[in-house]
Amino acid sequence: MTDLLHTTFIGMAKRAWGRFAMADSTGQVLTYGRVLVGSRLLARRIARRSAAEEMVGVLLPASVGGALANIAALMAGKIPVNLNFTAGAEAMDAAVSSCNIRTIYTSKRFLQKAAIAPTSSMVFLEDILSGIGSIEKLTTLVRTRLTPTAHLCRIYGRDQTPDALATVIFSSGSTGVPKGVMISHANILANVDAMARVFPMTPVDCFIGVLPFFHAFGFTTSLWFPLIQGCGAAFHPNPMDAKVVGELTETYRGSMLVTTPTFCQAYLRRCTREQFSSLRFVIVGGEKLREPLAAAYRDTYGINLLEGYGCTEMSPVVSVNRPDVAPDGRPQLGTKAGSVGPPLPGVSVKVVDQGSGDGPLIDRDGLLLVTGPSLMRGYLGQPERTAEVMRDGWYVTGDIARVDADGFLFVTDRLSRFSKIGGEMVPHVRVETMLTELLGESCAAVTSLPDAARGERLVLFYTRQDVAPATVWNRLSETDLPRLWLPRPDSIFQIGEIPTLGTGKVDLRRLRQLAAERTAQPS
Repeated sequence: MTDLLHTTFIGMAKRAWGRFAMADSTGQVLTYGRVLVGSRLLARRIARRSAAEEMVGVLLPASVGGALANIAALMAGKIPVNLNFTAGAEAMDAAVSSCNIRTIYTSKRFLQKAAIAPTSSMVFLEDILSGIGSIEKLTTLVRTRLTPTAHLCRIYGRDQTPDALATVIFSSGSTGVPKGVMISHANILANVDAMARVFPMTPVDCFIGVLPFFHAFGFTTSLWFPLIQGCGAAFHPNPMDAKVVGELTETYRGSMLVTTPTFCQAYLRRCTREQFSSLRFVIVGGEKLREPLAAAYRDTYGINLLEGYGCTEMSPVVSVNRPDVAPDGRPQLGTKAGSVGPPLPGVSVKVVDQGSGDGPLIDRDGLLLVTGPSLMRGYLGQPERTAEVMRDGWYVTGDIARVDADGFLFVTDRLSRFSKIGGEMVPHVRVETMLTELLGESCAAVTSLPDAARGERLVLFYTRQDVAPATVWNRLSETDLPRLWLPRPDSIFQIGEIPTLGTGKVDLRRLRQLAAERTAQPS
């Protein structure tokens, strides 16, 4: 039997037929058997409507409908491409064009809520479902239940290999134009297997899925991880909607949540200790976890936030902190403060000198390279760009990091998040970290603009409303940060919230635009 995402799911669904599989905040609740039957019904329609198409668009939020559309597309022999509806029409059009998508599967209800205008290429799930009669539903149910697993897998896995594309995920574009990252079935299955070795799930566990499926962490960890592990999943499309996330976690006894520090900050304000009492693992990534937030979660919920690291090109999880264990009575360290944990099983990391490429370096900052079975197939239609980021089978992340003697990874900064000021490289994250320590909260961000005298200059934004910009500058100037690293007093701005992408990451492009707008205004 070929190991593909959907055939692996078929095997699990047949074994766990009556077990809870997924739900969402609209009230939909499905067992594994119903997910399999629903996917087969939808797959027939997709196969007919998109017969000559290699890739199809999926324009749906993290939901039961979004999950079914992705499973069904693969069962129909198509490659689902989840479109980033938070990136704007231009970015979506670019993704559709790059993938030669002619049909987009979506929902009228979702388009209305997201204020997205329908187009002639869109097919609505409501229309598909209304056209499926009760006899076909019953017949499909009976046949699915009685047909041997191996036969079903042959039907839906023919002419495909594990190296076949499972999806194309467009990078967030926080620092530049999004790239279409080609991810295979084998890539995602390897990442799911490695995660399962570190965070094994049981049939009674439930994953709380708040990250969108157009994001690599949402696609792999929210969608496929629970389906393949045989546990439940409860979805909500808005990760910032803390009230509903808390209620969903309490209702379904959520045991695992993968999110970002920005979203965690929102939950801290609205979610109660009782709502989060069932959570065993809360993994955060996408941005630096600040100690004040980590301490607040320990104090409020009794939860240790586990910081991890990943990139779309690695499908996506590279490393993660995990609870300390003591197999056979021998203590084994799983977490180190400030680190993003040791690499997942099967994943290799190394740090090399930025200039010479010499390495691996231990306990010294340098350029981070990663590899493993989850490494992407490349960038869609961009072989030159793929070659630029590959070095002898290793992916060059563009991140500055160090690996300590125990194998823990510490990500210091991104190459793109440095400014060259007066000939010296100034790290944005170091300035942000210092400001977080001064203000006691994590909502601060640094960007840069061209400067005729010194090459670049820093622009700092923060959200704490009871501290004036002049006070911020005074406090920064009293620290041990080099004077060259300090923004000018007229380049510090108080704002309502830091701009973020739909994935929870800071929107660095929008931040730079905001800096240009604010500095251009007369003081």
